[in-house]
Amino acid sequence: MSFLASRLARIKPSPTIAVSTKAAELKAAGKDVIGLGAGEPDFDTPDHVKAAAKKAMDAGQTKYTPVGGTPALKAAVIEKFKRENGLEYTAKQIIVGVGAKQILFNALLASMNGGDEVIIPAPFWVSYPDMVAFAEGTPVLVACPAAQNFKLTPAALEGAITPKTKWLVLNSPSNPTGETYSEKELRALADVLLKHPHVHIMSDDIYEHLIYNGEAFKTIAQIEPQLKARTLTINGVSKAYAMTGWRIGYAAGDEKLIAAMTDIQSQSTSNPCSIAQAAAVEALNGPQEFLADWRVAFKRRRDLVAGKLNEVPGLICSVPAGAFYVFPSCQGWIGKKTPSGQVLNNDMDVASYLLNDALVAVVPGSAFGLEGYFRISYATSDAVLEKACARILEAGKALS
Repeated sequence: MSFLASRLARIKPSPTIAVSTKAAELKAAGKDVIGLGAGEPDFDTPDHVKAAAKKAMDAGQTKYTPVGGTPALKAAVIEKFKRENGLEYTAKQIIVGVGAKQILFNALLASMNGGDEVIIPAPFWVSYPDMVAFAEGTPVLVACPAAQNFKLTPAALEGAITPKTKWLVLNSPSNPTGETYSEKELRALADVLLKHPHVHIMSDDIYEHLIYNGEAFKTIAQIEPQLKARTLTINGVSKAYAMTGWRIGYAAGDEKLIAAMTDIQSQSTSNPCSIAQAAAVEALNGPQEFLADWRVAFKRRRDLVAGKLNEVPGLICSVPAGAFYVFPSCQGWIGKKTPSGQVLNNDMDVASYLLNDALVAVVPGSAFGLEGYFRISYATSDAVLEKACARILEAGKALS
């Protein structure tokens, strides 16, 4: 009889972390590996945010806080939702967690029963299905091919809803594709959801500030006020403010759900780090002008990478509207041979080939629920991206 819990069979290690780990091992062995797997901005946390953390430490803000977040951070979150999204909430409708990942995990644990279904458009962030399965739910994966710009259509949504559906997960801008739902597209999905009052919406808006096509970001509770009561709107400071290591996420939603999530958090991590919370207050309330400069840099990098990849024989790369990922098709490489004679049978083989032969770490599309693609994070310097793309080009030319 195994000592380990049977529930572990429902989950697997994060593929993105696995790629980063393998790349780190090769680097430690002296290999010049370029890691394009991690979804982490290369910019440093802004100085005024770091100063707020230091000030908090000097003021003795190093003790336990309320489980679901300090009053100051909840107030900052409330103001953020009002200022940027036109959404109004009370403190009892807000929770702060140890990253947006914990928020999602707590929400599923607080709401799922065996047999409940969660609709997840594919490609998806790698953790969604495993979290649902761990919470004893059933992930319902809905294919969203490149012909649909990797986005869920109203017809596909309607076809996936059953009496057992509890949640729909919406992630815009998307990880891994960078695609973004327009106001018109969200409106069309909202019209379907209005017909199914038992379906709740998990809106993962963590890449909200990273949109490059000139359109204003919209979230579904903002588009359709009638859906607000059954929408959990999730965000955080990790991506927009380059605060991945600070581990602060937050969400707004139904008061009863937030209370249940807080109860779960009270028995797991308890409160998020008090110092990180103080820094997050400054991130949300402080100067925002630098975000525009970062968007300019990310857009330039996106265009650089997409342009270079489209010069590689067998690769096709669309130009997404947001986040800091591209999701090129490598279907033109499938079936070809590497210089060592290995046949590339799938995107896992492609990712292994790029890592071992080109020393470029990418994440295979199958990890995100869509085979024949791979994800590149362009959240690194132009020079590194130029070098990585040159290596990918040479790897493509070497295939036969």
